[in-house]
Amino acid sequence: MLCPPAILQTPKKITTSQNDNEIKGIQVAIIKDVCEFLDSFAPTRLAEEWDNVGLLVGDPAGTAHQVMTCLTVTPESAAEAIAQGADLIISHHPLPFRPLKRLTTDSTASRLLWNLIRAGVSIYSPHTGFDSAKEGINQSLCERLEMQKIVPLIPIQDDPQGLGAGRIGKLDSPQSLEKFLKCVKSSFGLPGIQIVGQLDHQVDKIAVACGSGGSFLDKARRAQCDTFVTGEATFHTCLEAEANQISLVLLGHYTSERFAVEALANRLASEFSEANVWASDKESDPLSWV
Repeated sequence: MLCPPAILQTPKKITTSQNDNEIKGIQVAIIKDVCEFLDSFAPTRLAEEWDNVGLLVGDPAGTAHQVMTCLTVTPESAAEAIAQGADLIISHHPLPFRPLKRLTTDSTASRLLWNLIRAGVSIYSPHTGFDSAKEGINQSLCERLEMQKIVPLIPIQDDPQGLGAGRIGKLDSPQSLEKFLKCVKSSFGLPGIQIVGQLDHQVDKIAVACGSGGSFLDKARRAQCDTFVTGEATFHTCLEAEANQISLVLLGHYTSERFAVEALANRLASEFSEANVWASDKESDPLSWV
Protein backbone atom coordinates (compact mmCIF):
# COMPACT_ATOMS: atom_id res chain seq x y z
CA MET A 1 0.00 0.00 0.00
CA LEU A 2 1.35 3.40 -0.95
CA CYS A 3 1.75 6.03 1.71
CA PRO A 4 -0.51 9.13 1.93
CA PRO A 5 0.81 12.44 0.58
CA ALA A 6 3.53 13.93 2.76
CA ILE A 7 2.57 16.95 4.85
CA LEU A 8 4.77 19.84 3.81
CA GLN A 9 6.97 21.08 6.61
CA THR A 10 6.59 24.74 7.50
CA PRO A 11 9.71 26.93 7.29
CA LYS A 12 10.40 29.82 9.62
CA LYS A 13 7.58 32.34 9.54
CA ILE A 14 8.06 35.54 7.57
CA THR A 15 6.94 38.64 9.49
CA THR A 16 6.46 42.28 8.74
CA SER A 17 6.39 45.28 11.03
CA GLN A 18 3.73 45.51 13.67
CA ASN A 19 2.13 48.49 11.96
CA ASP A 20 1.85 46.58 8.68
CA ASN A 21 0.49 43.45 10.28
CA GLU A 22 -2.02 44.93 12.70
CA ILE A 23 -5.11 46.98 12.01
CA LYS A 24 -6.85 48.53 15.01
CA GLY A 25 -5.18 46.01 17.29
CA ILE A 26 -6.47 42.99 15.33
CA GLN A 27 -3.89 40.61 13.87
CA VAL A 28 -4.45 40.15 10.13
CA ALA A 29 -2.69 38.48 7.23
CA ILE A 30 -1.29 40.72 4.51
CA ILE A 31 -1.24 39.58 0.88
CA LYS A 32 2.42 40.58 0.56
CA ASP A 33 3.33 38.30 3.48
CA VAL A 34 1.43 35.37 1.95
CA CYS A 35 3.20 35.95 -1.37
CA GLU A 36 6.62 36.06 0.31
CA PHE A 37 5.84 32.89 2.23
CA LEU A 38 4.77 31.09 -0.96
CA ASP A 39 7.94 32.21 -2.72
CA SER A 40 10.03 30.91 0.18
CA PHE A 41 9.16 27.28 -0.53
CA ALA A 42 7.91 27.43 -4.14
CA PRO A 43 10.35 29.97 -5.61
CA THR A 44 9.17 31.79 -8.72
CA ARG A 45 12.77 31.50 -9.99
CA LEU A 46 12.11 27.79 -10.53
CA ALA A 47 9.23 28.48 -12.91
CA GLU A 48 9.57 27.68 -16.61
CA GLU A 49 10.31 30.62 -18.91
CA TRP A 50 6.91 30.32 -20.62
CA ASP A 51 5.02 30.39 -17.32
CA ASN A 52 3.18 33.23 -15.56
CA VAL A 53 3.69 33.02 -11.80
CA GLY A 54 3.49 35.18 -8.68
CA LEU A 55 0.86 37.75 -7.75
CA LEU A 56 -1.10 38.19 -10.98
CA VAL A 57 -4.03 40.27 -9.72
CA GLY A 58 -4.32 42.45 -6.65
CA ASP A 59 -2.71 44.86 -4.20
CA PRO A 60 0.21 43.41 -2.18
CA ALA A 61 -0.73 45.70 0.71
CA GLY A 62 -4.26 44.32 0.88
CA THR A 63 -5.48 42.07 3.68
CA ALA A 64 -6.05 38.34 3.35
CA HIS A 65 -8.76 37.40 5.85
CA GLN A 66 -10.21 34.74 3.54
CA VAL A 67 -7.86 32.66 1.37
CA MET A 68 -8.88 29.86 -0.99
CA THR A 69 -6.58 27.44 -2.80
CA CYS A 70 -7.59 25.68 -5.98
CA LEU A 71 -6.04 23.85 -8.89
CA THR A 72 -7.69 26.10 -11.51
CA VAL A 73 -9.83 29.21 -11.51
CA THR A 74 -13.05 27.96 -13.11
CA PRO A 75 -16.58 29.41 -13.11
CA GLU A 76 -17.34 27.11 -10.15
CA SER A 77 -14.27 27.91 -8.05
CA ALA A 78 -14.50 31.63 -8.86
CA ALA A 79 -18.15 31.72 -7.79
CA GLU A 80 -17.21 29.91 -4.57
CA ALA A 81 -14.47 32.44 -3.82
CA ILE A 82 -16.81 35.37 -4.39
CA ALA A 83 -19.64 33.81 -2.37
CA GLN A 84 -17.28 33.11 0.56
CA GLY A 85 -15.82 36.61 0.46
CA ALA A 86 -12.30 35.49 -0.47
CA ASP A 87 -9.62 38.17 -0.49
CA LEU A 88 -7.06 35.95 -2.20
CA ILE A 89 -7.16 32.90 -4.47
CA ILE A 90 -4.02 30.80 -4.71
CA SER A 91 -4.53 28.92 -7.95
CA HIS A 92 -1.93 26.45 -9.12
CA HIS A 93 -2.74 27.20 -12.76
CA PRO A 94 -2.29 30.89 -13.64
CA LEU A 95 -5.09 33.29 -14.50
CA PRO A 96 -4.31 34.96 -16.75
CA PHE A 97 -1.94 32.47 -18.34
CA ARG A 98 -1.52 34.21 -21.70
CA PRO A 99 -1.61 37.99 -22.26
CA LEU A 100 -5.09 39.43 -22.73
CA LYS A 101 -5.69 42.32 -25.13
CA ARG A 102 -8.95 43.26 -23.47
CA LEU A 103 -10.80 42.58 -20.24
CA THR A 104 -14.43 41.96 -21.18
CA THR A 105 -17.02 39.26 -20.55
CA ASP A 106 -16.68 37.85 -24.09
CA SER A 107 -14.26 35.04 -23.16
CA THR A 108 -14.07 32.71 -20.18
CA ALA A 109 -10.67 33.90 -18.89
CA SER A 110 -11.45 37.61 -19.14
CA ARG A 111 -14.97 37.13 -17.74
CA LEU A 112 -13.59 35.33 -14.68
CA LEU A 113 -10.99 38.06 -14.16
CA TRP A 114 -13.62 40.78 -14.54
CA ASN A 115 -15.89 39.19 -11.94
CA LEU A 116 -13.06 38.51 -9.47
CA ILE A 117 -11.59 41.99 -9.76
CA ARG A 118 -15.04 43.53 -9.23
CA ALA A 119 -15.35 41.42 -6.07
CA GLY A 120 -11.91 42.50 -4.84
CA VAL A 121 -10.34 39.03 -5.11
CA SER A 122 -6.58 38.83 -5.71
CA ILE A 123 -4.91 35.91 -7.53
CA TYR A 124 -1.52 34.28 -6.92
CA SER A 125 -0.13 31.35 -8.91
CA PRO A 126 2.95 29.28 -7.98
CA HIS A 127 2.50 26.81 -10.91
CA THR A 128 5.76 25.32 -12.24
CA GLY A 129 7.71 26.86 -9.36
CA PHE A 130 5.61 24.67 -7.05
CA ASP A 131 6.01 21.68 -9.39
CA SER A 132 9.81 21.84 -9.11
CA ALA A 133 10.25 23.01 -5.51
CA LYS A 134 12.18 21.00 -2.93
CA GLU A 135 8.91 20.16 -1.18
CA GLY A 136 6.78 20.64 -4.27
CA ILE A 137 4.31 18.54 -6.21
CA ASN A 138 6.73 16.25 -8.02
CA GLN A 139 8.64 15.52 -4.83
CA SER A 140 5.36 14.77 -3.04
CA LEU A 141 4.25 12.50 -5.88
CA CYS A 142 7.47 10.49 -5.59
CA GLU A 143 7.05 10.15 -1.84
CA ARG A 144 3.45 9.05 -2.33
CA LEU A 145 4.70 6.39 -4.74
CA GLU A 146 7.20 5.29 -2.07
CA MET A 147 10.19 6.03 -4.30
CA GLN A 148 13.75 6.22 -2.98
CA LYS A 149 16.90 8.09 -4.09
CA ILE A 150 14.83 10.93 -5.54
CA VAL A 151 16.64 13.50 -7.70
CA PRO A 152 15.49 16.07 -10.31
CA LEU A 153 14.84 14.78 -13.81
CA ILE A 154 16.13 18.06 -15.27
CA PRO A 155 18.57 19.60 -12.75
CA ILE A 156 19.14 23.34 -12.64
CA GLN A 157 22.81 23.99 -13.34
CA ASP A 158 24.80 25.30 -10.38
CA ASP A 159 21.75 25.30 -8.10
CA PRO A 160 23.04 25.01 -4.51
CA GLN A 161 20.00 22.98 -3.44
CA GLY A 162 20.17 20.57 -6.37
CA LEU A 163 16.70 21.52 -7.58
CA GLY A 164 15.12 21.10 -11.00
CA ALA A 165 12.08 20.00 -12.97
CA GLY A 166 10.48 16.56 -12.64
CA ARG A 167 11.92 13.78 -10.52
CA ILE A 168 13.60 10.39 -10.87
CA GLY A 169 13.62 7.69 -8.23
CA LYS A 170 13.59 3.96 -7.63
CA LEU A 171 11.35 1.50 -5.83
CA ASP A 172 12.70 -0.55 -2.93
CA SER A 173 12.63 -3.54 -5.26
CA PRO A 174 11.44 -4.06 -8.84
CA GLN A 175 7.83 -5.14 -9.34
CA SER A 176 5.51 -5.84 -12.24
CA LEU A 177 3.59 -2.97 -13.82
CA GLU A 178 0.38 -4.77 -12.84
CA LYS A 179 1.29 -4.74 -9.14
CA PHE A 180 2.51 -1.16 -9.32
CA LEU A 181 -0.77 -0.02 -10.92
CA LYS A 182 -2.86 -1.66 -8.20
CA CYS A 183 -0.99 0.35 -5.58
CA VAL A 184 -1.28 3.57 -7.60
CA LYS A 185 -5.05 3.18 -8.06
CA SER A 186 -5.51 2.41 -4.38
CA SER A 187 -3.43 5.38 -3.25
CA PHE A 188 -5.20 7.90 -5.48
CA GLY A 189 -8.67 6.35 -5.29
CA LEU A 190 -8.84 5.88 -9.05
CA PRO A 191 -11.48 3.61 -10.63
CA GLY A 192 -9.21 3.11 -13.62
CA ILE A 193 -5.96 4.34 -15.09
CA GLN A 194 -4.57 4.80 -18.60
CA ILE A 195 -1.28 3.13 -19.40
CA VAL A 196 1.11 2.31 -22.20
CA GLY A 197 2.98 -0.96 -21.71
CA GLN A 198 2.62 -4.61 -20.83
CA LEU A 199 1.39 -5.62 -17.36
CA ASP A 200 4.37 -7.94 -16.85
CA HIS A 201 6.84 -5.13 -17.58
CA GLN A 202 9.24 -4.60 -14.65
CA VAL A 203 9.01 -1.26 -12.84
CA ASP A 204 12.18 -0.12 -11.09
CA LYS A 205 13.52 3.30 -12.16
CA ILE A 206 10.69 5.82 -12.47
CA ALA A 207 10.46 9.34 -13.87
CA VAL A 208 7.71 11.61 -12.52
CA ALA A 209 6.24 14.85 -13.89
CA CYS A 210 2.89 16.17 -12.69
CA GLY A 211 0.28 17.74 -14.97
CA SER A 212 0.95 17.75 -18.72
CA GLY A 213 4.38 16.21 -18.43
CA GLY A 214 4.58 14.34 -21.72
CA SER A 215 7.34 16.62 -23.02
CA PHE A 216 9.66 15.12 -20.38
CA LEU A 217 9.51 11.66 -21.95
CA ASP A 218 12.80 12.03 -23.84
CA LYS A 219 14.55 13.10 -20.63
CA ALA A 220 13.16 9.98 -18.95
CA ARG A 221 14.46 7.86 -21.83
CA ARG A 222 17.90 9.43 -21.65
CA ALA A 223 17.97 8.74 -17.90
CA GLN A 224 17.22 5.06 -18.69
CA CYS A 225 13.92 5.05 -16.78
CA ASP A 226 11.71 2.05 -17.45
CA THR A 227 8.52 3.82 -16.31
CA PHE A 228 7.19 7.37 -16.60
CA VAL A 229 4.35 8.63 -14.38
CA THR A 230 2.61 11.86 -15.41
CA GLY A 231 -0.81 13.46 -15.53
CA GLU A 232 -1.54 13.45 -19.25
CA ALA A 233 0.24 13.01 -22.57
CA THR A 234 -0.54 13.34 -26.27
CA PHE A 235 -1.24 10.37 -28.54
CA HIS A 236 2.15 10.77 -30.22
CA THR A 237 3.91 10.83 -26.86
CA CYS A 238 2.18 7.54 -26.04
CA LEU A 239 3.44 6.07 -29.32
CA GLU A 240 6.95 7.29 -28.54
CA ALA A 241 6.83 5.66 -25.10
CA GLU A 242 5.69 2.41 -26.66
CA ALA A 243 8.46 2.53 -29.29
CA ASN A 244 11.07 3.00 -26.55
CA GLN A 245 9.58 0.32 -24.28
CA ILE A 246 8.87 2.78 -21.49
CA SER A 247 5.74 2.09 -19.46
CA LEU A 248 3.61 5.25 -19.35
CA VAL A 249 1.22 5.75 -16.42
CA LEU A 250 -1.31 8.57 -16.85
CA LEU A 251 -2.89 9.60 -13.56
CA GLY A 252 -4.95 12.39 -15.08
CA HIS A 253 -3.96 16.05 -14.86
CA TYR A 254 -6.37 16.77 -11.99
CA THR A 255 -5.36 13.74 -9.93
CA SER A 256 -1.64 14.40 -10.33
CA GLU A 257 -1.89 17.89 -8.81
CA ARG A 258 -5.11 18.43 -6.81
CA PHE A 259 -3.82 16.67 -3.66
CA ALA A 260 -1.06 19.29 -3.41
CA VAL A 261 -3.61 22.12 -3.43
CA GLU A 262 -5.23 20.56 -0.35
CA ALA A 263 -1.87 20.17 1.40
CA LEU A 264 -1.06 23.78 0.54
CA ALA A 265 -4.26 24.98 2.22
CA ASN A 266 -3.29 23.11 5.39
CA ARG A 267 0.17 24.60 5.33
CA LEU A 268 -1.10 28.15 4.86
CA ALA A 269 -3.70 27.71 7.61
CA SER A 270 -0.90 26.68 9.97
CA GLU A 271 1.34 29.57 8.96
CA PHE A 272 -1.37 32.26 8.93
CA SER A 273 -3.65 31.30 11.80
CA GLU A 274 -5.27 34.73 11.66
CA ALA A 275 -6.73 33.92 8.22
CA ASN A 276 -9.44 31.47 7.19
CA VAL A 277 -7.85 29.20 4.58
CA TRP A 278 -9.58 26.41 2.68
CA ALA A 279 -9.18 24.32 -0.48
CA SER A 280 -12.00 24.82 -2.96
CA ASP A 281 -14.71 22.19 -2.60
CA LYS A 282 -16.51 23.25 -5.78
CA GLU A 283 -13.86 22.43 -8.37
CA SER A 284 -13.71 18.90 -9.77
CA ASP A 285 -12.09 16.87 -12.49
CA PRO A 286 -13.81 17.71 -15.80
CA LEU A 287 -13.15 14.13 -16.94
CA SER A 288 -15.15 11.26 -15.51
CA TRP A 289 -15.41 7.49 -15.89
CA VAL A 290 -18.60 5.99 -17.38
